[in-house]
Amino acid sequence: MDLKLASKTLILALAGASFAVTAFAQWQWIDKDGRKVFSDRSPPADIKEKDILKRPGGTRIAATVAPAATAEAAVSPAAAASASAAGKAGAPKLSGKDAQLEARKKQAEDEVAAKKKADEEKVAKAKAENCDRAKRGLLTFESGVRVSTTNSKGEREFMDDNARAAETKRLRDITAADCK
Repeated sequence: MDLKLASKTLILALAGASFAVTAFAQWQWIDKDGRKVFSDRSPPADIKEKDILKRPGGTRIAATVAPAATAEAAVSPAAAASASAAGKAGAPKLSGKDAQLEARKKQAEDEVAAKKKADEEKVAKAKAENCDRAKRGLLTFESGVRVSTTNSKGEREFMDDNARAAETKRLRDITAADCK
């Protein structure tokens, strides 16, 4: 019975290891937007050699292609230019951008802008109300009418000339700041 358990364990371990080996066959590069990309396929033709970070099995595919391209360029620079242009035209162009992600980003930016606009409108409305109250108060103080206030004991007191002048100055400062 012990032999059966050991053989089952060995078979399961080998099966698990075989799946893990395929995970090492990964490409890794940095795309044109600066994001790190992981794939089981080779990078597009427009990715530069220096941007390829990892290859499956550590092989260097571009190193074998580079000398042939150099030899071809030495023979005929025009032929090499046309060959590289044809290679770029045949390769599919991938934008590397997710349309849904871009749409969600735009929606979030729109929501932030709408909230900012609502906050600005709220501040503008408060300034307008402050301006209106300050103008009405200033008219009262400049009219010469006796103004009374209530003290902490709940008693009514009339303002003297110094208090009137200080309050008039404060109301003028408010109107200068909020009434633009």
